[in-house]
Amino acid sequence: MNKTIINQFKDVDLDEPIFIEALPGIGHVGKLVAEHLIHELEADLFAELYSPSFPPQVFVGENGIIEPMKNEFYYLKSAGEDKKDYIILVGNTQGLSPEGQYEICGIIIDFVKKYGVKKMFTLGGLGTGQPVDNPKVFGAATSNELAESLKEYEVTLRSADGGIIGASGLLLGLGMAKSIEGACLMGETPGYFIDADASKAVLSVLLQILKLDVDVAKLEERAEETRKMISKAQQMEREIAEGMRLAPGEEDLRYIG
Repeated sequence: MNKTIINQFKDVDLDEPIFIEALPGIGHVGKLVAEHLIHELEADLFAELYSPSFPPQVFVGENGIIEPMKNEFYYLKSAGEDKKDYIILVGNTQGLSPEGQYEICGIIIDFVKKYGVKKMFTLGGLGTGQPVDNPKVFGAATSNELAESLKEYEVTLRSADGGIIGASGLLLGLGMAKSIEGACLMGETPGYFIDADASKAVLSVLLQILKLDVDVAKLEERAEETRKMISKAQQMEREIAEGMRLAPGEEDLRYIG
């Protein structure tokens, strides 16, 4: 493979779907939220993205089954009180290099745009480096109107205190050039463990905004499953880092989202 590709194996008919992105990042906050939505709302997988910019590794599951590094696109039809369609992006990795991130995120934006996406929400964690008793949800948006609307859900707007690095930020930036408005929701988290509490905070806000009905309590069960998966991933990362003379966790620490 010498370029990023999307393997679409199911045709879907969607009406101006809302795009939700939640790739791995600090505390795996967004990833937990999106995977919970996919499971509880029974979203369907319809495409996968593969890239040479992903880490040179694979995951090995409980029964010795290999899983490649990939991003996955799921869809929902007529969900929630407003009967909206959705595209949800999850995965087990992000691009390793700035060039790879730009290529991958550009392809993602072009892919969802063809389905009529006009609004997106990217999900992630905001690392504090210290324990958080009651995680707040921070937000940033591509327009004043959307940013102000987040306040209705007790979202604290970030203000001139750094960027949103990784796919959660870059997708918003690239989406603006394609007339896609969006916001990033970030759960306050220490950042050094799988944070179900921060995920619950983000999930609660997202459900209010989108008028979706999902059981939040079951999120902790999904967090435990993710902890096991991440433990394996970190072991593989250490092995690769030793071979490449990189510090373990170097890539992950670049991301907020």
